[in-house]
Amino acid sequence: MEKKISIIIPVYNEASNIQPMLDALERFVPVNYRVELIYVDDGSTDNTLEMVRHIFFRNQQVHYISFSRNFGHQNALKAGMDKATGDCVITLDGDLQHPPELIPVMLSKWEEGYDVVYTRRREDKRLPFSKRYTSKRFYGIMQYMSGLNIEPGIADYRLIDRQVVDILVQFREPDPFLRGIIKWMGFKQYAIDYNAHERLSGVTKYSTKKMLKFALQGITSFSVRPLYLSIILGSISTILSLIYIPYVIWHACMGYAVPGWASTIITIMFFGGLQMLLLGIIGIYIGKIFIQTKRRPEYIIRTTNMEK
Repeated sequence: MEKKISIIIPVYNEASNIQPMLDALERFVPVNYRVELIYVDDGSTDNTLEMVRHIFFRNQQVHYISFSRNFGHQNALKAGMDKATGDCVITLDGDLQHPPELIPVMLSKWEEGYDVVYTRRREDKRLPFSKRYTSKRFYGIMQYMSGLNIEPGIADYRLIDRQVVDILVQFREPDPFLRGIIKWMGFKQYAIDYNAHERLSGVTKYSTKKMLKFALQGITSFSVRPLYLSIILGSISTILSLIYIPYVIWHACMGYAVPGWASTIITIMFFGGLQMLLLGIIGIYIGKIFIQTKRRPEYIIRTTNMEK
């Protein structure tokens, strides 16, 4: 029986890349599979949705989901999985930086029995040193904080078997971190290394602010170790305070003039900043609990041509 694959492509203001992506997929997806192509429009403000609809009238394999606003890349991937009907699901970005020519390799590994075939981006020497360094540090921190083996360069370009997708769609997290969730789920996984292509057109949608938010989201979604870190920092500050007290008493007993203002201000600033840091860490976790108790949907679909 001919197997069906669902290809999910989240897009945000990628109108100029819609047709080139479709052309690339037609070249590289093996013809012995039935294909369901799902574009997830993450609240685009250009004519991305119109471009997808135009393609749909010529190609009934093309489907679309359009959000009522921008809900984020991870929620767009999740929405595609919720609607997908294929025997496996492939997710990749719509800017052609994820090389479509890897799809036959991913499918062959799936046919060998792997449940998840994921990709790892090789280090791009063309990127600024600061970006490469912060990326490495992020994955290092993620591994330490989560206890998961999240390798440097792991991407949202992956193939997932139907069995894994059926479990994944049951997750109801307001800020899903799919790279971590899929690693946490286990199953038989295989990694493929790749060199990222140049963006075909348009500009990246991941600003420094969004990258920092994504990193913080990933860390706090999979571990309570930051809370343990707050205990350690609090203990260190307490020990330093206890050490400082005898010093002040000795200073006073020796009769030295102690103006006091500078040391007082420095102490207040240090412990005040530390307290704000610890409260911030705790606040993030409380905020996640607050959002999850509201049980709001992860995304809102404005329009779609899919029935499921």
